[in-house]
Amino acid sequence: MVSFEHTPPEARELLPRRIKELGLRLEGSMLEKYVQQLYLELSARGLQKFRPGVYLSDEWACPDKEPVIGAPFYLADPKLEALERAINDVEDEREILMYLRHEAGHAFNYAYLLYDNKEWRQLFGDFDKPYDDSYTPVPFSRRFVRHIAGWYAQKHPDEDFAETFAVWLTPNTDWRRKYKGWPALKKLEYVDRIARELAGQPPRKALEVAVKELPVEEMASTIEQFYKEHQPDEEAALKDLLPDAELEDIFSVRKGNELRPAAAFLQDYRKVIVDKITYWTGVRRSLIKKLLEVIGKRARELDLSVETRRESHYLIETVAFATTLAMNYLTRGRFAEH
Repeated sequence: MVSFEHTPPEARELLPRRIKELGLRLEGSMLEKYVQQLYLELSARGLQKFRPGVYLSDEWACPDKEPVIGAPFYLADPKLEALERAINDVEDEREILMYLRHEAGHAFNYAYLLYDNKEWRQLFGDFDKPYDDSYTPVPFSRRFVRHIAGWYAQKHPDEDFAETFAVWLTPNTDWRRKYKGWPALKKLEYVDRIARELAGQPPRKALEVAVKELPVEEMASTIEQFYKEHQPDEEAALKDLLPDAELEDIFSVRKGNELRPAAAFLQDYRKVIVDKITYWTGVRRSLIKKLLEVIGKRARELDLSVETRRESHYLIETVAFATTLAMNYLTRGRFAEH
């Protein structure tokens, strides 16, 4: 269940409101400047005829074979952004641009029908392959680029292309040097070559008539319903995890002026820990976030502490411990054996 107890009061006032009635618009929102940044990056790469439209929806997405980008509606309103930050950790500037570049890769693929090309299929695979949301990535595979969290290029050939395009598009990325010797370099070179070939050509599929999937104007659920329906239930995966012995090894049971509660320490570093473990392991973010919540709750119940002058030491140990648990889950389907 989603708890709204710790969300900002002014944001909680929006919970009973229907999303489509909030009058949310991309124009004039914080998100608009990032869309303009995306267009500048496309221009810098020579893609003068490719400007995918961006609309507000329930999540980051590109409708199937439609060259248009959906962006989360909560990024268009400061109160909704604060609500999302309290519940899920809202995207920062770097992450917003990463997602925009990724979705632009999908849109580029669809706009020029690249997925029908024989060379595309030889490099990336079968576009019509079914999606598998429970895919198990191979960390550090040199066959795929690294971009957004979770070794996401390994999920599907379409995602592989979108991630490759995003890496190619990112400013000041020396991808030839970074991926030298990797099989993934051939994919980057393909994107670079095909983008040059299509630079002056209009899209084969018109951008202005692209079909939008669940635009904000059609989102009939209330804000409260949206979060209750979109929050995965991670309780089952963590119900038997009781890391008392390990936490007592990591943290201190002492009290004193130079110590502070381990639970407060974990809360301060929660987002960066979740970000990095998600990125490097590929385990879904919602589960890692819940894992850190369980660790923090247990640390509070055990009344554990950290020495303020050695916080970097505790941070390293916490990340190593939580990453090991995440890798157990990734390879064995559970965090710990009993």
